[in-house]
This record gives sequence, structure tokens and C-alpha cells, in this order.
Amino acid sequence: MKVDLAAHAYEAEARGAWNSRLIEQYLPLVRRIAGRLAISLPPHVDEDDLVGYGVFGLLDALERFDQARGVKFETYASVRIRGAMLDGLRVMDWVPHSARQKIKQLQEAMAELEAQLGRPATVEELAGSLGTNVREVESVLVQSQTLTLSSLDEMVTGDDGGAAGSALDLLTDATAEQAFAAIEQREQHQFLAEAIAKLPEKEQLVLALYYQEELTLKEIAAVMQLSESRICQLHSQAILRLRGRLSRYKTSLL
Repeated sequence: MKVDLAAHAYEAEARGAWNSRLIEQYLPLVRRIAGRLAISLPPHVDEDDLVGYGVFGLLDALERFDQARGVKFETYASVRIRGAMLDGLRVMDWVPHSARQKIKQLQEAMAELEAQLGRPATVEELAGSLGTNVREVESVLVQSQTLTLSSLDEMVTGDDGGAAGSALDLLTDATAEQAFAAIEQREQHQFLAEAIAKLPEKEQLVLALYYQEELTLKEIAAVMQLSESRICQLHSQAILRLRGRLSRYKTSLL
């Protein structure tokens, strides 16, 4: 029995040491994912908190990874790490219902104004439309950063400000024939591309650097020679504009 206990203790110690080495090896991956998520978070959120959540995701990935599936570990771990970070942020949900309502009103005002003007609305124009001041609009934009955590093809918000599924979920009939679904998806991609093309140049560049080049917040700020807070604001504005246009598009289809 003593020999068995000693063997188990040695095995546990070896496994712990191995996990520690792997955590150290993949910590840069965790930090990079945290750096990318930072674009959708207000300034008071500590990036180190994201890294802490991400380490739990990495540990989960190390435990669950199955080489037989033919997927690279980095790919599998990235999903687990990002998911753990998002779960941690949801637990910390600091966006009250009143703030969600303001964000929804701002999104609707953006869509309505831009439909009237035929161009992106300025912060000053949004403030006038909402009967408030520029500072208040900018404050709502900061709050909206917490609701832009998802990528463009992931989540859109429902009427209550909560998740209502993906844009594709809302626009695609799951029972449709495959050929029809493929045509519909192409139309959606075309509409999204056209909507992005109508964004202000700086907002287009932020989206391209973030979603296509997969740069972190710090890297985008360095490329564009702007502050990180300004990059976050441009990202939030772009996402709200696109969500408003997607919402109007969905309504026109229905």
C-alpha cells in the first residue's frame, strides 16, 4: 500500500510539473487572446483578470484535448481559453438593464439617422437626435464595449438587450434546402460587406486589423497611432452601426 501511495504521489507530482511547463509554454497564447478581447472592454477591466480566466480555460483544454480528432491543440485551446474568459466576464456582468436600454436606443438612433442621411452619423448628430450631449453619447459607447465581445458572425442582441442568437440564426431557416441556404448566406455576406464599406474609413480599418489581421488592441493602436481608448470607441461605433443595419435588414425580410 505504501508503495502504491508513493507511486500515485510521484505520478501526481510529475503530472503537475508537466502541466506547469505547458501553461508556461502556452501563456503567450492566453495573453494574446486577452489582448484581442480587450478591444471590447471598458478601461477599468484589468487585462490580467482575463489572463486568469484564460489559464483556467487552458487547463481545461489540456485535460480534454484528444489528438485523435485531428485538430491542432492551439486551435482547440484557443476556443476553450476564449470561452473561459467570456464566462468569467458574464459572471462579472456590470452592465445594468438601464445601460442596456441606452445602448439599444443609441443603436436604433444610429440606424435611423444613417438611413435618413445616407452616411454614418456623427457623435454630435446622435446627441442631437437623442436629446442629450456628446459626453453622454460617448459614455454610452464606452458601456457598449461590454456588449461587443462577440465577433461579427457570432451574436446579436434581442429587444431586451440579451443574446438572441447569431445573425445567421436570425436570418436563416434551418429547414431550408441546402442550395437555398447557400444563396441566402451569400446574400448575407454581400449585405455585410456593403454595410462595412459604408462605415467611416477609420472604423473600417479597425475592423480589418482586428478581424482579418487578428491584431491585438495594443497593436492596432500602434498601427493607427491612436490611443487604445480611441480604438475601443471606433470598434464600438462600428459594431453598433452594423448591428443597427443588420436589424433593419432582418426587419425588412420579415
